[in-house]
Amino acid sequence: MVSRLILVLGDQLSMDVAALRKADKTRDIVVMAEVTDETGYVAHHPKKIALVLSAMRHFAMALKKHGWTVAYTHLDDAGATRSIVGELMRRAEEYDTTEVLATTPGEWRLIEALNNAPLTLSMLPDDRFVASPTEFDDWAKGRKSLRMEYFYREMRRKTGLLMDDGAPAGGKWNFDHDNRKTAQPDLLRSQPMQFTPDDVTEEVLSLVEARFGKNFGALRPFHFAVTRPDALRALDHFARYQLPEFGDYQDAMLCDDRFLNHSLLSPYINLGLLSPLEVCQRVEKEWKDGRVPINSAEGYIRQIIGWREYVRGLYMREGPEYPHQNALNHSRDLPWLYWGGETRMNCVGHAVAQTREDGYAHHIQRLMITGNFALLAGVDPHQLHEWYLAVYVDAYEWVEAPNTIGMSQWADGGVIASKPYVSSGSYIDRMSDYCASCEYSVKDKTGENACPFNLLYWDFLDRHRDRFARNPRMGTMYATWDRMGAERHDAVRDGAARILDRLDKGEVV
Repeated sequence: MVSRLILVLGDQLSMDVAALRKADKTRDIVVMAEVTDETGYVAHHPKKIALVLSAMRHFAMALKKHGWTVAYTHLDDAGATRSIVGELMRRAEEYDTTEVLATTPGEWRLIEALNNAPLTLSMLPDDRFVASPTEFDDWAKGRKSLRMEYFYREMRRKTGLLMDDGAPAGGKWNFDHDNRKTAQPDLLRSQPMQFTPDDVTEEVLSLVEARFGKNFGALRPFHFAVTRPDALRALDHFARYQLPEFGDYQDAMLCDDRFLNHSLLSPYINLGLLSPLEVCQRVEKEWKDGRVPINSAEGYIRQIIGWREYVRGLYMREGPEYPHQNALNHSRDLPWLYWGGETRMNCVGHAVAQTREDGYAHHIQRLMITGNFALLAGVDPHQLHEWYLAVYVDAYEWVEAPNTIGMSQWADGGVIASKPYVSSGSYIDRMSDYCASCEYSVKDKTGENACPFNLLYWDFLDRHRDRFARNPRMGTMYATWDRMGAERHDAVRDGAARILDRLDKGEVV
C-alpha cells in the first residue's frame, strides 16, 4: 500500500530536505518531474536547464541507492504533462493516493499552484534556511527600515558564526571597508573547479541542445558539478585556493579574469547540493585555522547568512506581486544589447558576453554594470527581472527578484535600499580595467565620446530630483549637480537624450 507521494523539486536536491525527513521509504513514493512549465516560464540559459536536469537525474539515482522508490518523469517521456501539479495528479492516479507531502517551494507561483491542486497536500517549511519567514517577519515587525546589516547581526548571533563570547570576532561585525581593492590583471589566480560531464550529463546536454538550442546562451563547454560529492569538492577547492583573497577582490572586475576569487558555489547551494551552513562553517574553519584573513571569511559569510537569508525573507514577506513593482515608473524596453547586441561600452559588452558564455557574472557586474545601466536608462524593471531570471544559472525568483527589483532597480520604493545604486563611469573605472580599452572615454563628461554612464548618471538624478533630492544619502550628489551650471546641464541632458534615442531605435550605443 502506497501511503503518500513525496514531492521533491529541482531546487530541493538534499537528502535532508524536510519532506524526505518526514517520509517513510518503505511506503511512500518520491515524485520528481522535468516539466515544460519549469523549463519555459522564462527562456532559461541552456546551461541552467542542463544543470538542473542533470542534477535532478543524479539525485534520483542517489535516492534509489538509498532505498527510495522514485517516480521520475523525463522531459521527453511519452504521456508527461506540462506542470508539477499535472505530474502529481498523474502519479496520484497511478498509485491510487491523493496524499502529497511537500517541502514549501521557494517561489510564489509554485506555492500557489500546489495550494490550488485538488490533492490532500501537507507542506512543510523549508528549514534549509537559517531564518524561517516567521522569524524574518518577527524581526521586521515595527521597524521603519529593513536594513540587511542589522538582520545579519541576528543571524550571526543565532548561528554563532564568527562570534567570540557574544561579540563579533575581530571586534567588528563588518569588514567591508577592507574589501574594495582593485585587482591586478597579471596576478595568477586559481579558478573555480571544473567537472567533466558523465554519460548522464551528456544525455541531458543532447536533450537541451535539441530543445533549447535557440535560447540565449552557450550550452558547451559545460563544467558544473551535478552531484553532492562534486559540489563538496568545489567547496574544498574554493576554501583552499580562492577564499584567502576573496575579501580583498570581491568587488573587482577584469577583462581577462571572469571569476577572480569568486566561488561559483551559489548554483550548488540554491539547488540543495550544498547547505548554506556547511559552506559557512567551512569558511569559518579556514579562518580559525589561520589560513584565511577575517575580512575574507566575514565577507563571504555575510553574503550567505546575511544577504541570501535577508532577500529570501523579504521575498516571502512582500508576496507574489513583488516582482511587478515599479516605483520609478520606468518603461523603456530592455535594450537588445542585453541579448548580445553590439555595443561600444566595453564593460557592458564584457558582462553580457560572459553571461552568454558562462551563465554567470558576479554580483558587482550584475549590480553596477548591467543593473546600473538599466536603472540609469529607465528600463522596465520587470523586463530586467525576467532577463536576470533567464540568463543566470543560480537565478531563482526568491533570490533574484529582491536583488533586481529592490537592490538593483529601486523599483520597490526603498524597501531594500535606502538610495538607488547608481554610479557614473568613475566607479567602473576604479574597480575594473574595462575603461582602459573602451571606445568611450570615462574622463569625458559630455560630448559624443563621453562614457554613457557619465551622461545617464546625472540625467537620472535630474529626472528624479523630486523624489531623491531630500534623501540624506544623496544630498552631496545634488549639490554637485547644482554647481555645474546651466550650460553643463544642457550638455548632459542633450547627451543623455541622444543615447536613449539610440537605444530606442536599436542603434549601437
